Amino acid sequence: MKVIFITGATSGFGEAIARTLAKQNVHMVITGRTEDKLRKVAVEIEASTQTKVLPLVFDVRDPKACEEAISNMPQEFREVDVLINNAGLAVELNPVQNGLLDDWERMIDTNVKGLLYVTRLISPGMVERKRGHIINIGSTASHEVYYGGNVYCATKHAVLALTKAMRTDFLPYNIKVTQISPGAAETNFSLVRFKGDSARADKVYEGYDPLVAQDIADVVEFVLSRPPHVCLNEIIMTPTAQFNGVIHKEK
Repeated sequence: MKVIFITGATSGFGEAIARTLAKQNVHMVITGRTEDKLRKVAVEIEASTQTKVLPLVFDVRDPKACEEAISNMPQEFREVDVLINNAGLAVELNPVQNGLLDDWERMIDTNVKGLLYVTRLISPGMVERKRGHIINIGSTASHEVYYGGNVYCATKHAVLALTKAMRTDFLPYNIKVTQISPGAAETNFSLVRFKGDSARADKVYEGYDPLVAQDIADVVEFVLSRPPHVCLNEIIMTPTAQFNGVIHKEK
């Protein structure tokens, strides 16, 4: 039975990916910080599919919590075939001179260090078995920098560098590594970025049709459907109205 491990699965991309891949009737580990939301996703998936779900409540920013949760998984979930490093966030749009250290640390600890903590715990098993697939959720911000996006863009540039490094490191072990880099997508991303200010968040998506979480989930499903000899290294996807950091909005 294939085992799929998804971080940040309580909402947005992670939840959509989990619900989509669960249709394949697999074993699935989903993680998140909010227990009630995570268990709700798990219960609904198990009620509508043949997939068995293990919800793990922990913060990827905490290396000890990561190790405790992953090392204590039941045996039937331990041989992870697919790791999807989805947990990530942006906080505010302050220029560097006005940046808040807490915001910077939250982004760096989640987007970069959290990805590394989980990968460090999961990948040795893939190396030992000489098979596996790691999918890192990046961003168009892995390639472009925009006003106020300084540290967030830096973290997503780091994700791309790590994806390439992993691809190199795991090459002898038949392990695929893919980065999926979405542009503007209407999830709770902007609501988190603006710390719950829904008016500011809603303005981000006015005047054009943004991506939605299901778009990213569909691409993940496609990536995983490729034959063993094919590795999609990176897929950059944007709304039709976006190119690089520019979004055309109807007035």
